[in-house]
Amino acid sequence: MAKAFFRLQKVLRRTQFLLFFLTAAYLMAGSLLLLQRTRLVIQQGSRGTSANQALPVSDGMARGGIVDPRTLQNPHPGPRLLVGMDTMQNAVLDQWHSPQWLVSRNSELRQLRRRWFHRLISDQEPMQTAGFKATKHTVEHKGTYVGCFSDDSRERTLKGAVFYDLRKMTVSHCQEACAERAYTYAGLAYGAECYCGNRLPATASKPQECNSECKGEKGSLCGGVNRLSVYRVEEPRAGARPWRNVIYRGCFRAPENLTDTFPASLIQPNLTVEMCSEFCSKKEFPLAVIRGWECYCGYPTGRFSLHKGADGLLCSGTRNASSELHGKYCLVYQTPVQDTRCTDRKFLTTKSKVFVALSSFPGAGNTWARHLIEHATGYYTGSYYFDGALYNKGFKGEKDHWRSRRTICVKTHESGKTEIEMFDSAILLIRNPYKSLMAEFNRKYAGHLGYATDRNWKSKEWPDFVNSYASWWASHILDWLKYGKRLLIIHYEDLKQSLIPKLKEMVEFLNVTVSEDRLLCVENNRDGNFKRSGAKQKDFEPFTQEMKDLINRYILTVDEALRGRNFTGLPREYMPR
Repeated sequence: MAKAFFRLQKVLRRTQFLLFFLTAAYLMAGSLLLLQRTRLVIQQGSRGTSANQALPVSDGMARGGIVDPRTLQNPHPGPRLLVGMDTMQNAVLDQWHSPQWLVSRNSELRQLRRRWFHRLISDQEPMQTAGFKATKHTVEHKGTYVGCFSDDSRERTLKGAVFYDLRKMTVSHCQEACAERAYTYAGLAYGAECYCGNRLPATASKPQECNSECKGEKGSLCGGVNRLSVYRVEEPRAGARPWRNVIYRGCFRAPENLTDTFPASLIQPNLTVEMCSEFCSKKEFPLAVIRGWECYCGYPTGRFSLHKGADGLLCSGTRNASSELHGKYCLVYQTPVQDTRCTDRKFLTTKSKVFVALSSFPGAGNTWARHLIEHATGYYTGSYYFDGALYNKGFKGEKDHWRSRRTICVKTHESGKTEIEMFDSAILLIRNPYKSLMAEFNRKYAGHLGYATDRNWKSKEWPDFVNSYASWWASHILDWLKYGKRLLIIHYEDLKQSLIPKLKEMVEFLNVTVSEDRLLCVENNRDGNFKRSGAKQKDFEPFTQEMKDLINRYILTVDEALRGRNFTGLPREYMPR
């Protein structure tokens, strides 16, 4: 009996060893097979990836075929450097930097773009959201809960500033944002939306109707569907008094009938800017207008558009009621209150028959243009990609499928023939390549609203970035000029300088009718929450002479192509430095 037991134990030990050996062999074989397949995919990707694939590409592969700018140096470059050269050396330059060469590189550049773009989205946390700091707050809010109130997108309960954080909204975030802008009340809805204001409605809703949990704070309630959880914020600090947030807009000729133009007014002896701005803020108007001892509150309108400013000296006598100029000119200030006439947005009720792209090179102001278009038309814009940081800021079209046709237009940085021909028409947004490259590099290292550090600019990645992306700036425009069916060319610089005329062009191109007052509202909110913040380097020139030589050749190529298609050429400020 003992011998049988010993033999059984010996067999079992051999079986355990055998199972261990087979398991190890299986794992090794699987690993080798996986490595072989990965190698095959990378080899196929280097030969050319299809338009709908986004394979990871190594830095060395992505830079394959990138021309060293030192090979492009020419001691005597002519203005037609890229157009018709006869010598062998110039013929090689022409071959490397002609429109045909740039177009042929699009497959490689699309791989580079997708690698960079998707890596950025996956690696970076959403940066600072609209009006809030992304830092985690450990202290609880100090405001007083007022109650649950009804809220309608057509008639907002709190009509001041509006903020979104669809990922990290907390009661503290909302209260702090409203307190910094000297508002009395902070209201939260849908668990992610924050509204500020100075007046409450007369009636409240049932407490149980505010049942949405805050996105960034479990256990806390942030309103509900068309319901606001309202808090009275604590008194603002001394450094955040209401008048500190007032912006001087200038001196303007007063309209013919002030009482018809402005809904609210106040007459006060020894009236001050602080008195008028505080009065208009409490009435929830974005403009405070002073004429003598009279204070008027309202919005920019067709009667008072703030487009034709007067000499400030003409307003020097407006504070004196006995002045001859009294009644002709007025001082205009912008209060902290947001102009809400254009903040409502929605998806298209029926699918769009025309599929429109909002195309640009990265860093050309696409996000800002979307902000303007959404507020001007009242409809969301879509995106070929998904950017969680933009979705958190209220660009709800980010999560909608880009081919749903429920958005007024679709953001894209694509430039291949297949991707372009999917769209029926496109707004092509073009920006100075020097500015675009810097903006995209800032976004890569600091998100949509930050600045790259000095260390980033001095790293070896900056010259690699310029060498790779400068040619993409040119090829992107050339491809859309070649394959685009119906184009509207908008230069970023023109849009900034003449916002209303250019925005009208864009809205008409989108076949949407918009009122003058809504466009003036967009102009009043033109920056939105898209101004970069942080330490910006002063008098900083990141471009070497070799980089400039490279970029300047692309500028001349694109300018020639635009004129060849009967479009206006690039603005003068684009021309070689």
